Amino acid sequence: MTFRLSAFTFTLSLFSLSLSNVQAENWPQWRGPRNDGVSVENAVPTQWSKTQNVAWRAEMPGQGGATPIVWDDRLFVTSADGDDLLLISLDAKSGKEIWRQKVTSGNIDARAGEGNSASPTPSTDGKHVWVFFSNGVLACYSFDGKEVWKIDTNERFGKIDIQFGMTSTPALDGDHLYLQLIHGAMRRDDNTRTGKVIKLEKLTGKTVWEVDRVTDADFECKHSYASPFVYSSSDARFLVAHGADCTTGHSLETGEELWRLTELNGPSHVNSQQHDATFRFVSSPATADGVIIVPTAKAGPTVAINVNDKLRGRVTGQSDATRWFVAQTPDVSIPLIHDGLVYLLHKDGKLQCLDLETGKEIYFERTHSVQHRVSPLYANGHIYFCAKDGVCSVVKAGSKFELVASNDLGEPITASPIVANGTLYIRTYDAVYAIR
Repeated sequence: MTFRLSAFTFTLSLFSLSLSNVQAENWPQWRGPRNDGVSVENAVPTQWSKTQNVAWRAEMPGQGGATPIVWDDRLFVTSADGDDLLLISLDAKSGKEIWRQKVTSGNIDARAGEGNSASPTPSTDGKHVWVFFSNGVLACYSFDGKEVWKIDTNERFGKIDIQFGMTSTPALDGDHLYLQLIHGAMRRDDNTRTGKVIKLEKLTGKTVWEVDRVTDADFECKHSYASPFVYSSSDARFLVAHGADCTTGHSLETGEELWRLTELNGPSHVNSQQHDATFRFVSSPATADGVIIVPTAKAGPTVAINVNDKLRGRVTGQSDATRWFVAQTPDVSIPLIHDGLVYLLHKDGKLQCLDLETGKEIYFERTHSVQHRVSPLYANGHIYFCAKDGVCSVVKAGSKFELVASNDLGEPITASPIVANGTLYIRTYDAVYAIR
C-alpha cells in the first residue's frame, strides 16, 4: 500500500511538472506581452493546413492586416467591411462572434492589396480595448463592446498627410497610450513636415503631452509607417520613436528627446548608399535588455545600439553607443531577438540570422520566394512567419538553418501570427484561424 501511494504521488508529481511546463499567457498587443514577438508557450504545432490542426475558422467581413490580440477567452481583431472599419470580438476557444462595432468609416486599400485602413493592431489590458485606424481615428471600448471614448487625431494633432495611411500602432504601457504621428507633404518643393510623439490617458483619451519631433527629412522620407515602443528594463524606461531618417528616445514623463540615432539615410558611416528621397520606414525597432535593433528601409542598414550611459544626445555609427551595423535591413518586418541571436526577415522570404553581440552573420537563407509583410514570431524553439500567398514557414531557432515546415492556408496573409493560451492564431484576408 505504501509503495502504491508513493508511485501514485510520483506519477502525480510528474503530471504536475508537465503541466507547469505549458506556460499559457495572453497576447495583449502588437508584439505580445513583452513587446518582443516572443512566446514562452511550448505546446505550439509546427504543421497545419486549411483542415489539419484547425480548431476553428472565423470568417471575416473584409480584409485586414492587423494582428489579433487575445486576453483569456476573448480575441479582438479589426477588419474592413466595405467602407466601414470594425472592431470584432470573438470567443477565443470556439471562434464564435461575440460582438462587432463600427468604429469609423473611410477605408482605403493600399496598392496591390498590400493593406488597408485596418492595419494598426488593437491592444488590451483585460478590461478595455484600444483600436486605431489608418484614417486617424482612435477609440477605447469596454470588453462588452461599449464605446468609452473616441477621438480623431487629425482634429487634435493636425491633419495626417501620408501616402498609405497612418498604420502606426499605439503603444500601451501602464495607464497610458503613446503614439507617433510622423508624416508630411510628399512634394519635392515643399519642406514642411509634421512629426509628433504623444502621450494619452488610456481611460479618458486626454492628452498628457505632445512633443514636436523635428527632422530634416524630405519627400517620402517624412512618412513613417513604423510603431513606437516602450523600452523597459531595470536600468531604463523610455519611448522609442522611429521615422523621418532617424530614431529617437523620449522621456515617458515629459516627452523630452533623450537621444537621436542619425545618419540612417545615406551617404554616411552606416549607410554607403546615396541619399534616398523615398527612404520611408515601415519596420519598427526591436528591443531586448541593453540593446535596440534599428531597421531602416529598402537598401539601408540595420543598426544595433547599446542602452547605457553612452546613449544620449546625437548618436552616429561612430558613437560609443553603437554596437554594430550591417548593410541589410528587413524593410517591413520587425527584427526578432532571441537567445543571443537576431533574425531579420526580408520581403523576399530570406531569413538572415546575426549574432546579437557582434552582428556577425550566421546564415542568410531563403524560405519561400513570395512577398513577406509580417513580423516573425518565436515559440517553442521555432520561428514562425507567413507569406502574402498564405504559405507559413516554420524554421528551427538557433544558429543552424533548418526549414521545419511550410504550411499553406491558401489565403492572403499580411498579419503576423501570434500564440496565446495554447493556440496559434493566424489572420488571413478572409478569416481568423485557431490552430492547436
